[in-house]
Amino acid sequence: MSLAVDQRAVESLLAFWADAGVEALYADAPIDRLAEGAAMLRAKSQPPPPPAPVARPGMAMVRSPDIASAVAAARAAAATCNDLESLAAAIAAFDGCPLKSQGAKQAVFSRGVSDAQLMIIGEGPGADEDAQGQPFVGRAGKLLDRMLKAAGLEERVFITNTVFWRPPGNRTPTPQEQATCAPFVERAIALVKPKMLLLAGGASAKAMLKRDEGILSMRGRWFEWVSDDQSMALPAMPTLHPAFLLRTPAQKKRAWQDLLTLTERLDRPDRPH
Repeated sequence: MSLAVDQRAVESLLAFWADAGVEALYADAPIDRLAEGAAMLRAKSQPPPPPAPVARPGMAMVRSPDIASAVAAARAAAATCNDLESLAAAIAAFDGCPLKSQGAKQAVFSRGVSDAQLMIIGEGPGADEDAQGQPFVGRAGKLLDRMLKAAGLEERVFITNTVFWRPPGNRTPTPQEQATCAPFVERAIALVKPKMLLLAGGASAKAMLKRDEGILSMRGRWFEWVSDDQSMALPAMPTLHPAFLLRTPAQKKRAWQDLLTLTERLDRPDRPH
């Protein structure tokens, strides 16, 4: 069979297309519209890529930190501090905790006496603490102060938190955020040398004691806090956070009993407990 093109047939076909209104040729090769449609359906079934993070004016970009590196840097910085003043400065200069770049105004380290018999460790600073630069100075702090005064502990305490920057929206600090601040908390304990710890709130008790129980289960019980390097150990009692007591006044009786139990052990250490 001859494959030669009949010129008259081609001219006739072109004339037919012209009469039908075809004025342009869009492609030199045929297009498989079914394959195109299938490709479009497959593209629609794929989830869209996540949006790129947008940097807001005046706000640093938040990235997932390397927790192990941050903890090592905190440990190295804390180890160089020989007094509470240098420790406060080291905390303020520390950039390893992501909370520092999430809207906090300043680092909030401590208040109280430097040779306290009792160290109180809360969860994290709130709005009042962030503004004033000291822990437990808002409504919850004023309640705590009244309780300490009534128990005869007002001038015998050193107060700090598990993290030193206010979490956004006053949320509970994450275990990762607490871990990056833990070396500074341990160094504070080593410098103050308290006889025991009072852990205010579930987040503090869980972080310091490395336990998963709820605060209502742990409160009023004695535990042993041990430092990461096993060089220090202290009796520790979890109790209800003063902010929780403001929301549920009926629980104040339990927290007061915890404080009386702790005070008795502090003042009469030889008695069996």
